[in-house]
Parts: sequence; C-alpha cells; structure tokens
Amino acid sequence: MNIANLMVNEQSSIRIISTSKLYFDPFNLPNEPHDADIIFITHEHYDHFSFKDIDKAANEKTIYAFPVGMKATMLKHDIPEEQIYPLVPGQTALIAGLPIQAVAAYNINKPFHPKSNGWLGYVVTVDNSRIYICGDTDDTPEARAVKCDIVCVPVGGTYTMDAKEAANFVNAIKPRIAVPVHYGTVVGKPADADTFERCVYKNIPVCRKLFF
Repeated sequence: MNIANLMVNEQSSIRIISTSKLYFDPFNLPNEPHDADIIFITHEHYDHFSFKDIDKAANEKTIYAFPVGMKATMLKHDIPEEQIYPLVPGQTALIAGLPIQAVAAYNINKPFHPKSNGWLGYVVTVDNSRIYICGDTDDTPEARAVKCDIVCVPVGGTYTMDAKEAANFVNAIKPRIAVPVHYGTVVGKPADADTFERCVYKNIPVCRKLFF
C-alpha cells in the first residue's frame, strides 16, 4: 500500500483509502465526507468514540467494527444490526471482503485501559499490506506477536506507551514503516514524535502525521 493513502487527523483518528475507505476512531474531523465503507472503533473513550465524528464519516451503507462490549451502545444509535461487527480480542473476520484481525489493546502498569474491557487494535490487510492500528495500548505480548508492514503506534504516554517505549516496541516487531499517533492533541507533545523517530532503528522509516 502507498503510505500516502494513510492519513492521520488527530489522536488515533486515521483514514485509509484503497478500494474501500476505512476510518479508525474518527475524531475532530474537519469536514463531513460521508464516504466511510467501514468505521473501526477501538474503545469507548471520548477521543476515540465520538458519534458526532462517526456521523460525519458514515453513510447509510457504512459497516461498523468495534469491541463486543460496545454492541448495546451502537444499537442505541439506530445502526442496523446487519451493519455491525462486534469483535473480541484474537478474533479474525472477513468484513466487506477485507481481512481483519482484532488485537487486544490494554495497559500493563496503568489503570486506564484494563485488559478485562476487551478493547481492541486492528490489523487490516489492504493492497497486500498488513496495517496494524494499535489502539490505546502498552507494549503487550499480544501486540508484539503481530506481524505487519505498517504500524500506527501511540507515542504520547500517560495513557499508552511513551515515545521511547513505542520505539522499543517498533524495533521489536520490525514493520516496514512506522507512523506515530496519539500525541499533540489531547495528550503528548509534538516533540514526542521527534523522540520516537530518533529512537526507532534507521532502517524503519517513520512517517509523521499525514493530515486529512
């Protein structure tokens, strides 16, 4: 996949354009494209689960993937049940022809994202590239087990890995490309991306925010 087809808005708000238009945790979208084929939600925190922004991206045919514990909330928003895909950590699925792997996303030494919540990151296969959207996670065994070509990894600290921890994680899983996210808006400083890039192995290109 051409990395130019992956765009970051704020936090972990990501859009991938290929044969399908995929949105992950839409947040503070600058416009209302209503072009999403699939919207992925990693967890329930406000900067990842914003119905105002989901509605900007969605249309009447949009499919929604999210942690199984959020099913009742999604149905309350009048989303047809045939357009929802509740997932659990470790599950694989084919959604609108797209191979999906749900990966546990949780904290090891912080209370903000308990493993018991069943919150998620996602690996999606687009144009023969495996793209790992980590969600809000620490450096966990489940995350380290992922094989991917591109990783979008949180670097802002406080609620997730900090920049150095994220770099160590990336150096361990060895993607082709690393994209730092989850910094510079709600948490983390723009300088965190500098630290991350400095600590990532030189043979792994770091692509900064590619804005919508």
